Amino acid sequence: MTSSARLALAASPLVAGALQALQRATGLPVAMGGPVSAGSRSLVIDQLRGTATRSLQHLQVATGAGLGGKAVALRRPSTVTDYLNAQGITHKYDRAVAPEQLRAIVALPVCVGDSTRAVLYAATRDSITFGDRVLRAATAVVSRLERDIEVEEEVRRRIATQAYVPLGEPQRFSTLAGEHQELQAELLAIAGSMHDVEARARLLDVCERLRPDDETTSVDSDITLTPRELDVLRLVGAGCTNDEISAGLGLRANTVKSYLKHAMRKLDASNRIQAVNRARAAGLLDHPHH
Repeated sequence: MTSSARLALAASPLVAGALQALQRATGLPVAMGGPVSAGSRSLVIDQLRGTATRSLQHLQVATGAGLGGKAVALRRPSTVTDYLNAQGITHKYDRAVAPEQLRAIVALPVCVGDSTRAVLYAATRDSITFGDRVLRAATAVVSRLERDIEVEEEVRRRIATQAYVPLGEPQRFSTLAGEHQELQAELLAIAGSMHDVEARARLLDVCERLRPDDETTSVDSDITLTPRELDVLRLVGAGCTNDEISAGLGLRANTVKSYLKHAMRKLDASNRIQAVNRARAAGLLDHPHH
């Protein structure tokens, strides 16, 4: 992977979103994490949630050391029920952990391809054994983060590839135009599968910038959408899933699908994001109804 395609995960909103999801999914009060340097030499804890002190902020953890370093070395989750008294880990970072009084901790490596990209921790100040439910929930959050990182990096790689046109090959422009449209369609499909809201919004923004300038020519200026169809499209454009739209508008999930289907048919759109783009191009989303 080229350096331009590799995401910088220091203070990353993707990691921040995953930590929030980790707290919610596991019910544990403390979550923290940060990136692993290239070559898996060390990780840096640069994001904290639910902590009472700053003792762990910017802590650099060497591979193999402590609980997080062990997770990086083994490339699998590691747990302790009472950190300061745990066997099987080094206690190099006890002085940093002690002010937080953390006891039960799980460290989860975020692995993309052959490299460990980050480590997420979930912890409590009680000495407990994590059950299968907590571990499954934590692993699911990490899996979503791994997928979102992989998707964003693939998008960057493809955009970089499409942007390169060798000198002296003008005949490739028409071919690249077709590939450009295929890339946009693929990115739209990827955006619909992403779980991280901020990452999805950024990808939708990329899709909007890739939209051909002449796409508005296919939009009928006489098209009218109902207020509810407009509400649904606005929320789709904001990166919301059908479930989030359903909750936000107080509608049943099937009703949301129905509104979206009708709007897509009116706009002659083949997918939800194309419907948003065409509605926006026609000026239908400029002013919320009252």
